[in-house]
Amino acid sequence: MKEAELIALLRAKNEQGMQALLAEYGALMRYVAAPFLADGRDLEECVSEAAMRVWNGADRFDPARGGWTAWLTAVTRNTALNLARKAGRGGGESLEENAVSPDPLPEEAVLRAERQAALRRAVNALPEGDRVLFYRKYYYRQSTAQIARETGLSPRAVEGRLYRLRLRLRESLGGERDG
Repeated sequence: MKEAELIALLRAKNEQGMQALLAEYGALMRYVAAPFLADGRDLEECVSEAAMRVWNGADRFDPARGGWTAWLTAVTRNTALNLARKAGRGGGESLEENAVSPDPLPEEAVLRAERQAALRRAVNALPEGDRVLFYRKYYYRQSTAQIARETGLSPRAVEGRLYRLRLRLRESLGGERDG
């Protein structure tokens, strides 16, 4: 099934769209979520929840902002992160009445957003191979061994490229080269 047909079925809330989504992209969704969720049941729950988010949010997909696969993997990754965080907390913990809010102050939020934008620009300026390596390691949290296995590089070569990549990013962001 073509991507446009699938998106149209999902937007129309046609059940064939959900079936096609899982048949065509289920393996990719599992691949993206696996580094975040160790338990197979959590992984399947994640894929199901991500598929429902795609089903409910298909209208929000905008091809002008990026490709379908990028949007789908972002939804899946974020769903996996949310499930991993929820599992890590062990349920809802109650806070004391006088507890300080964990939310950043407005000034901190603005600084964080500016740093994220600068990092995004620096990563986008990288050659495609380095950008893909960066996303695999730090966005999708793939292990060095997995990256090495799937790219045909040795784990040492992957680590070396990541090291040089971090140095280049640090330098382009105005950080110190030593330390």
